[in-house]
Amino acid sequence: MLLFALGFLLVILQPSTGQFPRVCANVQSLQSKECCPPWDGDGSPCGELSSRGSCQNILLSQAPLGPQFPFSGVDDREDWPSVFYNRTCRCEGNFMGFSCGECKFGFSGLNCTERQVKTRRNIFQLTTSEKNKFLAYLNLAKNIPSQDYVIATGTYTQMNNGSNPMFRDINVYDLFVWMHYYASRDTLLGGSNVWRDIDFAHEAPGFLPWHRVFLLMWERQIQRITGDENFTIPYWDWRDAEDCEVCNDEYMGGRHPTNPNLLSPASIFSSWQVICTQSEEYNSQQALCSATSEGPIRRNPGNNDKSRTPRLPSSADVEFCLSLTQYESGPMDKMANYSFRNTLEGFADPQTAISNPAQSGLHNALHIYMNGSMSQVQGSANDPIFVLHHAFVD
Repeated sequence: MLLFALGFLLVILQPSTGQFPRVCANVQSLQSKECCPPWDGDGSPCGELSSRGSCQNILLSQAPLGPQFPFSGVDDREDWPSVFYNRTCRCEGNFMGFSCGECKFGFSGLNCTERQVKTRRNIFQLTTSEKNKFLAYLNLAKNIPSQDYVIATGTYTQMNNGSNPMFRDINVYDLFVWMHYYASRDTLLGGSNVWRDIDFAHEAPGFLPWHRVFLLMWERQIQRITGDENFTIPYWDWRDAEDCEVCNDEYMGGRHPTNPNLLSPASIFSSWQVICTQSEEYNSQQALCSATSEGPIRRNPGNNDKSRTPRLPSSADVEFCLSLTQYESGPMDKMANYSFRNTLEGFADPQTAISNPAQSGLHNALHIYMNGSMSQVQGSANDPIFVLHHAFVD
């Protein structure tokens, strides 16, 4: 898992800031294996005429693969994105993006030279107007198509090695739900066979930086569709919380009056449809999630398995985790002891830092506590509490 997670992380940190840029989801790009679209500013590939970047062969890690994945050449995510594209834009300076048309995170201005510092705030410290604007932005993202990216509805093999592109449009919010699913989905081996012991975004050193870039990209897309360049995701400080403090209709949706597993009809989120939650069905069909609607958000906070997650994390849990001096330790997965990453992710005891996958602490505890859409790794981002939670973890 480690090397796959790190490999995926290294790629997503490169200039291509999305899974499948719309301009490269076509036969020509797939068969030439080149995704170097022109920058709108000067019409040249990767903005080369403006010294923004150039079309280059991708750089792949030469590190040997670990023993966790005993296959080669069966998963499109191996050596990402080489199965689809082996030439992409390599951006210079503070430029980034699939065409080098954006500024790196933390920079702005015509030439991306202006340093920009933005602050994420506690959701309970937002004014009513600010909080309502945040909720409205989420709802807009759920209802506006992504202009820049599409999702794959089939593997490269199912696309007949690029001659039959299989992509579809998706709204901005669900784009990120799908990306989280795609990074953590099982490997399809053909027939009825799958490999479940794989995850490019969890259970390895890449967990924290992967989700950091994920949130930054999410913020960037909301800034673009709203025109609000100062937007940042708020966070929920769940230390010592006795219950789900944001689970009410003023914030992220209260409990349905007659069905405790659903959201209150007074919440805008009660009408949202989830995607990418039926992993066993995709596996049996040897198919990818196609982002079709699969029902409402499910949530029943506090009615989880208490033997696994007896309570929400405490301040003492967080302080102990922060006292750990090793970011990671061998074997660098969910069995790692005295690992800051593994303790924060929640596979190690937040009072001893000893691995205990049977328990769910810190980050994992919140997901399990929500007892619904948030509790399933692949589809957890369907619940908008996900962004509040991960902003606090970050």
